[in-house]
Amino acid sequence: MTNPFLLTDSFRHKGLRKQLVEMLQKKGISDKNVLQAIEKIPRHYFFDSSFLEYAYEDKPFPIGAGQTISQPYTVAFQSMLLDVSKGTRVLEIGTGSGYQASVLAEMGAKVFTIERHKILYTKTSKLLPALGYHSIKTFFGDGYKGLPAYAPFDRILITAAAPSIPEELITQLKPGGIMVIPLGPDDIQTMTLLIKKANGGYQKSEHGAFRFVPMLKDKEK
Repeated sequence: MTNPFLLTDSFRHKGLRKQLVEMLQKKGISDKNVLQAIEKIPRHYFFDSSFLEYAYEDKPFPIGAGQTISQPYTVAFQSMLLDVSKGTRVLEIGTGSGYQASVLAEMGAKVFTIERHKILYTKTSKLLPALGYHSIKTFFGDGYKGLPAYAPFDRILITAAAPSIPEELITQLKPGGIMVIPLGPDDIQTMTLLIKKANGGYQKSEHGAFRFVPMLKDKEK
């Protein structure tokens, strides 16, 4: 990943972000905190310099290790479902490029994020502090296991396709807390929101079809 200090955030980039935000609003993203975060963050800093021209298209893009940076609409939609505010403790499963974690941090969340691919973890754990996101805590590990030492969390966000609800992660969610997870097979998933009940169960609602890379067990050797 390119050193962010070798890049500039030009008036053109800012204009492209403004256009991106307008497009997201037309697609139904109404959370002002989400929109402000996306307009502020230079998404091109999360791309290799060879692909900067694609940074503000509403499309996913490969970032290495068989992973992608999610399209802006997906990032915005998941962030809106999470309903975070200042001080909300969020566990993110699948750090990837670090862009989603940055959006949540801009919204005021305290972000704990796990990545199973060593190459992505190494890049992102250096990039995020370089961009000023010193409060985001990055971990190399198995997302299915979560971070029990730091639990419970107010929110859990899963940024990969899960075949079923990971029960170990449900136990790390506070009663009343929210989990947002794409559920389903490898080809297409249903964006699902779970609200944990006091008895340990959860209330479930579905929010449309999306496409994610699969959520895998164990960290990469």
